[in-house]
Amino acid sequence: MPGPAGDVRTVVLAYSGGLDTSCILVWLKEQGFQVVAFMSNVGQEEDFEAAREKALKLGAKKVVILDQRREFVEDFIFPGIQANAVYESRYLLGTAFARPCIVKGLVQTAKEEGAQYISHGATGKGNDQIRFELGCYALYPQVQMISPWRLPEFFNRFKGRVDLFEYAKTHDIPLPVTPKAPWSMDANLMHISYESGILENPKTEAPDDLYKMTTDPREAPDEPERLEIEFRGGVPVRVKNLSCKEATEKTDALDIYLYLNEIAGKHGVGRIDIVENRFIGMKSRGVYETPGGYILMQAHMDIELFTLDRELRKIKEKLAVDFSEQVYKGFWYSPECEFTRTCIARSQEHVAGTVYLRIYKGSVYVMGRESPLSLYNADLVSMDVQGDYDPVDAAGFIKLNALRLKEYHRLRELTENP
Repeated sequence: MPGPAGDVRTVVLAYSGGLDTSCILVWLKEQGFQVVAFMSNVGQEEDFEAAREKALKLGAKKVVILDQRREFVEDFIFPGIQANAVYESRYLLGTAFARPCIVKGLVQTAKEEGAQYISHGATGKGNDQIRFELGCYALYPQVQMISPWRLPEFFNRFKGRVDLFEYAKTHDIPLPVTPKAPWSMDANLMHISYESGILENPKTEAPDDLYKMTTDPREAPDEPERLEIEFRGGVPVRVKNLSCKEATEKTDALDIYLYLNEIAGKHGVGRIDIVENRFIGMKSRGVYETPGGYILMQAHMDIELFTLDRELRKIKEKLAVDFSEQVYKGFWYSPECEFTRTCIARSQEHVAGTVYLRIYKGSVYVMGRESPLSLYNADLVSMDVQGDYDPVDAAGFIKLNALRLKEYHRLRELTENP
């Protein structure tokens, strides 16, 4: 890895402040790099100033901390809500949406610092190495990626956390002051994921003290909370809490999301425990909390059904499956994902209205909805009013649809009873 004599090489490291990336920072310096530590604030609980001070003490040339929370909500989470994006029917993609947002910051920093290298601490078995690197190559084709956990000279030297601890002691890297949880966590304002450690046995029940964003539904308030969420273009533009004495209302995108996290978290909404298929080819068990995202997904699906044409929605739902796969696999900046996002956004032009919800004991109940752009026609569907519909037409409709059924069963009788 060493360059020519006198060659000054700068690498931007996706830095978390934890043991792994702190050791990687020092190791990169050993390889002759000047290290710019980059931290993205996507809503995780983090003492960013303490992390900045730590990185500088470890020898970082510079520390860049970028607040990307609003960008994360508006440009990544909300397109996911528009799409009803769910991977393998259950996972709401909290980590997968955060990665391309972070990549934008990484690449921006690398270009501003004149760095030809970007490094990260993702493992060689997971999805994040793919997401980080595909995104960086797309936005910065000339970049050279350094993935220590895939380099033999690194992973043969550091076979586990014991080796990292010894390296940290030798190089005066501050060790964690609190015991490490027996699982791996990734947090942002959309979700927290828990993997590895004791969770690697799919039969092992996640302990009660694992969850950080949501209350145990068994301990949630005994009184439900009533919300109304207004959408415009398939995006939430207002949330109002109808249960407060003085109704709380939020209209800013970031405020809306943070407030829904608060309400959903209080009522234990958004927990799942799944086994999923990683892109790299193995199954993994994950426990996820996605409180605000779960509320928005339920509300959006309801208002979309109310306002979207049936056949258009069928096509859009097929695109949503493709979109979810693209996001999960790290192809946010691919031409196919750009196309899919554009088509989904186009489908949302008339998805507008208000959904009325009840939040209670881990569940979200849709209680009603209204929209000026609704395709629901009360007169047309009413059992008491005929409206602009002639029941006689249904006879021909049924006969036409029965033609292929008759022919299919006629053929079956011929083949089964020759």
